[in-house]
Amino acid sequence: MSNNAVSLHRMLKASPEKVYRAFTEAPAIASWLPPYGFLCTVHEMNVKTGGTFKMSFMNFTTGNSHSFGGSYLELKPNEYLKYTDTFDDPNLPGEIITTVSLRKTIAGTEIKINQEGIPAAIPAEMCYLGWQESLEKLAKLVEPEIPDA
Repeated sequence: MSNNAVSLHRMLKASPEKVYRAFTEAPAIASWLPPYGFLCTVHEMNVKTGGTFKMSFMNFTTGNSHSFGGSYLELKPNEYLKYTDTFDDPNLPGEIITTVSLRKTIAGTEIKINQEGIPAAIPAEMCYLGWQESLEKLAKLVEPEIPDA
C-alpha cells in the first residue's frame, strides 16, 4: 500500500446537510468532483454502509477515461463519510481510503478531507491540486442560496 496521502480543510458558507447531499447525490457529485477539464459519469451509487459506487472521469481534451469504484465504510448523515476507492487500471493498484468530516459552525460548514493510500503512480501534490479544484467547484455548488420562483 502506498503512503501517499493528502489532507484538506475548508470553510463553506452552506449547511452541513447541503454539503453532505453534494457527496451523496449522483448528479451533484458528478458536477463538482472531477477537476477542471474532466467530466464525470456516475454509473452506480448506493449510498449506505456497505453500499458501493462506480464512476469514471473522462479527460475532455483527449477523450480518454479512467474508471474507479469503491464502497461506503461508514456514514453519519450530515457529519461524516468514509469510503474506499479502487481504480480499474492495474497500473494504479491499491485501495484509497477517504474520510470526510463536516462540522456546523457559525460561518457554515467546516469540511476536513483526508485521503490515504493514493497509488504511488499519482504524485500526492497532483492529487492535492485536483482536490483544490474540486473543492472550488463544490463551493460554487453549495454556497448559492437560490429560491424556487
